[in-house]
Amino acid sequence: MAKITLTQGDITQIKADAIVNAANTSLMGGGGVDGAIHRAAGPELRQECALLNGCRTGEAKITSGYLLPARYVIHAVGPIWNGGNKSEPELLYAAYKNSLLTGQQNGVRIIAFPNISTGVYNYPREEAATIAISAVNDYISQHSNALDEVIFVCFDDDNYLLYQQLLGQANI
Repeated sequence: MAKITLTQGDITQIKADAIVNAANTSLMGGGGVDGAIHRAAGPELRQECALLNGCRTGEAKITSGYLLPARYVIHAVGPIWNGGNKSEPELLYAAYKNSLLTGQQNGVRIIAFPNISTGVYNYPREEAATIAISAVNDYISQHSNALDEVIFVCFDDDNYLLYQQLLGQANI
């Protein structure tokens, strides 16, 4: 059974088999986590992403990690928050689940997630964290030997404290 851990810091510095990028549908880089991952990985990441023909919201695609400590980058597209009535919870859950599935299909044993959709996509942090933790717990319970570790990487204090509280409540 995979363990779930929490850390605060820069996801581009995490040593894992794969880090998840909170990508946009073009996969060509952007702001926040997406821009940081593209800058840290080097120009080859953008070149490989250009060959993938984008990615739909809720789905995930994988590339090499290039200059990152992680072997792979899994690009997951979370939803833009529109009040919660346009399938945002289901799409965010799918982004986490499809990242885990993509990782498993590529031999990933340790995967690190940022806080998908909570930056410029304005997803409410507590709801997004609850969905993230639920998706990971559901995946682990259904695929008990698929992963060794899932790391939630929070860049800022607020998300870190929120995840700390929610993971504590989940008795993980």
